[in-house]
Amino acid sequence: KDWDIDGRPVTRLDVVKYVLKPFIERRKGDRLGLILFGDQAYLQTPLTFDRQTLWKMLEDSELGLAGKRTAIGNAIGLAVKRMKDLSDSQKVLILLTDGKNTAGAVSPKDAGIMAMENGLRIHTIGVGADEGWIRTFLGTQKINPSSELDEVLLQSLASDTGGSYFRARSTEELKKIYSMIDEIE
Repeated sequence: KDWDIDGRPVTRLDVVKYVLKPFIERRKGDRLGLILFGDQAYLQTPLTFDRQTLWKMLEDSELGLAGKRTAIGNAIGLAVKRMKDLSDSQKVLILLTDGKNTAGAVSPKDAGIMAMENGLRIHTIGVGADEGWIRTFLGTQKINPSSELDEVLLQSLASDTGGSYFRARSTEELKKIYSMIDEIE
């Protein structure tokens, strides 16, 4: 719980849901889908114009639902597979993560190559605060909640596929990023 909504500490997933609801509402006329990834990548919602169903499926998502690890390569590979028949101008993936690739059969590098070859543009978002405080039996300790974030990978995936890399350290920054993506796309 290194982020907050209206001063109340919440999980990063709570913030993502909070920020994505208005983003989804603004994307009228777009086909949107949702891929969750953990130990593997899962198609939570196939591409659809039905924004209410997409929102409901996101709302029903929970931490750990897809597993505890991070299969970034598999998530990209699944997105490539699901969008392969679309025109290149319609192939956009927003990859949001707070970690590094720790699972999956497809490496992020190989998945990035597949994305380039198939015209999939990837905007990447690395999330998490740079510092936080936790209480332990020894007192309060400073930690880096984003120590696992692989920014080099996310920057590379974005630049190689014609997308943009963004870094969100707070709820407000994440809101601004999704507004910028609205303008770009």
